[in-house]
Amino acid sequence: MTSATDNLRGILLMVLAMAGFALGDVGIKLLAGAVPPGQIMGTMGIVGTIVFAVWTRARGLPLLPRAVWHPAVGLRFLAEIVAGAGMVLALTLNPLSLVTAILQAAPLVVTMGAARIFGEQVGIRRWSAIVAGLVGVLIILRPGFEGFSPQALWIIVAMLGLAARDLATRAAPRDLENLQLATVGFFALVPTGAILIVFGQAPIWPTAGDWGLLIFTFATTIGGYYAITAAMRVGEIGAVTPFRYSRLVFGLVLGMAIFAERPDALAYAGAALILAAGLYSAWRERLHSKS
Repeated sequence: MTSATDNLRGILLMVLAMAGFALGDVGIKLLAGAVPPGQIMGTMGIVGTIVFAVWTRARGLPLLPRAVWHPAVGLRFLAEIVAGAGMVLALTLNPLSLVTAILQAAPLVVTMGAARIFGEQVGIRRWSAIVAGLVGVLIILRPGFEGFSPQALWIIVAMLGLAARDLATRAAPRDLENLQLATVGFFALVPTGAILIVFGQAPIWPTAGDWGLLIFTFATTIGGYYAITAAMRVGEIGAVTPFRYSRLVFGLVLGMAIFAERPDALAYAGAALILAAGLYSAWRERLHSKS
């Protein structure tokens, strides 16, 4: 049985994971214009694959068990490619605070997809929360209005890719360990980088400063992945999951502090609506799981 101490450890690990991901986003954005997006993703894929492959073998697990060839794992691999490409382009072309806010709608899309694909029970209250969260996304994007930027559509691509990845993870064989999935997930960034290089900028040799930023980005992103894996193993999912939304706070603060971003009132309103909808949906899901 999970204790209150375990839940607290899980919550702290989740917050650390979100801080790691937010700092990794900062690293990618600082590298924008200096190192091609495809090179960033491809290199991260190689480094992450090596780290998680070594970790997997250290745990005595096979790297390529039979279950890894399951169709759901293949779909997850494709979703990782879409999410990775969308994420690096979104961060390169848009304000960090805008990217972070819209990404928080991914869990709502997962809930909607779980209801449609897996037949999970979603009541009218959670459907209302999903609609409210999607309205929040539209408020931030403002399609059809003067403030709309087509480049922001890359954030939607990243968000949908992340949601598809999570849905495919639910369908993956239960005997696959998180470390094995993480290894496959990071390997998906290698073809992601290759695709972006083919259709974008050719690789360059980074400067010493760029190498420092690359190492920082890899360390914080991989550290975040480790922390979120540990968080979901230590604490109850219902207690830990709502703290995913701490990434919104980190993204807004870092965007203002490092990039001098100043979101307008509508952006704040949309972000608040997404946050409220996500937290309410997570709370209702926790109540449903206990009933």
